[in-house]
Amino acid sequence: MPAHERLPLLLEFSDGLPELPARFADHPELLEPVPECQSPIFLLTEIDDDAARTVHLYFSAPPEAPTTRGFAGILHEGLDGRPAAEVLAVPADFPLRLSLTEIVSPLRLNGMSGMLARIQRQVGEKTSGS
Repeated sequence: MPAHERLPLLLEFSDGLPELPARFADHPELLEPVPECQSPIFLLTEIDDDAARTVHLYFSAPPEAPTTRGFAGILHEGLDGRPAAEVLAVPADFPLRLSLTEIVSPLRLNGMSGMLARIQRQVGEKTSGS
């Protein structure tokens, strides 16, 4: 896909990021900040008690940060509802594999890497010993 088509697609993912459920919106302390992001973003994972240990992702990202929201939207679209083992198997360099280096700064890609690392750490912590 040409670079000029990637930014609009990233913004579509931004628009598609689900709103934070009220149970978390009223308790922001439950979400973990992602300081690698240039914009304030917070996330939380939940794990179902089913055989697959299904992962659910929740993000709080301001609408005035469409790139950050787009990264969160990509991660939500790709990982929400997936088994924990699949989430943990996503390679750390996944953000670089999206071919976005021509349209966003390395600092912004570092933010997406920070989101992925926190998601995987939370999933690992919540599924260890099960």
